[in-house]
Amino acid sequence: MAQLGWPAGYVTMIGVIELACVLLYLYPRTSVFGAVLTMGLLGGAMATQIRAGSPLFSHILFSIYLGLFMWGGLWLRDAALRAIFPWRR
Repeated sequence: MAQLGWPAGYVTMIGVIELACVLLYLYPRTSVFGAVLTMGLLGGAMATQIRAGSPLFSHILFSIYLGLFMWGGLWLRDAALRAIFPWRR
């Protein structure tokens, strides 16, 4: 974390926040809220990687890759989300 500019004491808090977002995502009634919060967290991770000067495709865009898989999985398991964003009409 020090290489990315974060003090070592923040590791536990970031982990707790990530765990809370994942638990919200896994619970069906709060899955969309959990996905939105996780995307916010991944946006912060992307900003940290940009600030640290990390490689584009392996580090910076990794948050986008995770977000696409997360929203794709949510789209597959949630019929209401499929109704809002249909594959085709």
